Amino acid sequence: MTSNSIRLIILDFDGTLADTSRVIIATMQATLKQMNMTIPNAEQVKSVIGLPLKECFTHLMPMDDDTARRCTETYREIFDQKNQELAPQPFPNVDSTLHRVHNDGLSLAIASSRSTRSLEEFIDRFGWNGLFSDVIGADKVTKAKPHPEPVERILADLHFLPKDALVVGDAPYDIWMGKNASTRTCAVTYGNAQLESLSEAKPDWVIDDFEKIESLILQQNGKIK
Repeated sequence: MTSNSIRLIILDFDGTLADTSRVIIATMQATLKQMNMTIPNAEQVKSVIGLPLKECFTHLMPMDDDTARRCTETYREIFDQKNQELAPQPFPNVDSTLHRVHNDGLSLAIASSRSTRSLEEFIDRFGWNGLFSDVIGADKVTKAKPHPEPVERILADLHFLPKDALVVGDAPYDIWMGKNASTRTCAVTYGNAQLESLSEAKPDWVIDDFEKIESLILQQNGKIK
């Protein structure tokens, strides 16, 4: 490997690895309906996916801290049912690409605003046990995206330097998190954010198919076949 090599890939989950937007939108709308509050449309909900759950509600509409807390609790009560009904799946080419880059010796980690328990349940459901060296959910940090703490926690846990890592995500929050931690960054365009907002975050790379992460890393690591 070269001195510029990528040795660790830190991945967002929702909108990057798994297509969870339907279940998040349905749960968010059902939560606010149950709370007798204004129900946002799908695009409005998608615009906050990636933020910590409580912040999703406060970004959607003005509310005090106690109301946001009750919204969060209600969301979690509704989510498990919606999750079973809508059964989110990985995006195309994610499963095969994860296995290939793992088999090539790269370390994989997840940094998500979802709870660690929820992430571990999805990892088990998708048959990804053993692929990820570290899984950092919102409950494992004190400061969430776009703060660099989730990435810094992974780097410390796995003994990597920022120059060794690539942060991959579908939202500006993911890109800012990586930049704030001094890693390289890659945005995916098939998730929840608009290309314009991703471009404003100025990622190092932009891809429209997760499979392209493999060739990007091969080129960066000087291993073009």
